[in-house]
Amino acid sequence: MEIMLKKFCKKYKLPEKSLFELLSHMEEISFSKGELIIEKGERNSNFYLIKKGIWRAYYLADGTENSLWFATPGDAAFSSWGYVDDKPSQVNIESVNDSTAYCISKAKLEALFAHSIEMANFGRKIFEREILSVDASTLAYGTPPTAKERYLTLMEENPELLQDVPLKYLASYLYITPQSLSRIRAGLREKEDVSK
Repeated sequence: MEIMLKKFCKKYKLPEKSLFELLSHMEEISFSKGELIIEKGERNSNFYLIKKGIWRAYYLADGTENSLWFATPGDAAFSSWGYVDDKPSQVNIESVNDSTAYCISKAKLEALFAHSIEMANFGRKIFEREILSVDASTLAYGTPPTAKERYLTLMEENPELLQDVPLKYLASYLYITPQSLSRIRAGLREKEDVSK
């Protein structure tokens, strides 16, 4: 719980007091490894905060799973289609490993925001950070950086993913094949061995 609290407050630049207020209105739910939290085509307007485990969003293209994002303890997660427009999700969101999250429906969350200006500002800051995160990902992974640079950024920003997420999921997230990712990792290990 402490890791989740610290990461959340640092990422969203929000006080613990406000987070505890939000958590007091949320339900704790557990998911099994590989369980779909939201399936493509499903309407789900719930808002989640990850307490333990890793989630990923992915879509299928020509039978291949393409990872869009990962959420780890302290991150918010939701279907933007369901939350914003009450439309069916265009992606699947699954639990990569056994996980626990706090959940609140959009209706309850909006009632909470309407009741308290402090909580409304708290919510606004969460969504602003999520928008920045999407834009940063788009720039980092859709433009000039090399696959190796993208992998190094991932190592620096989310090292837990490298231990707990299957290689094929990471490769699709980095827009490369698993074989290319294996070569990058092997090359970095060789450099590390030489420098010792």
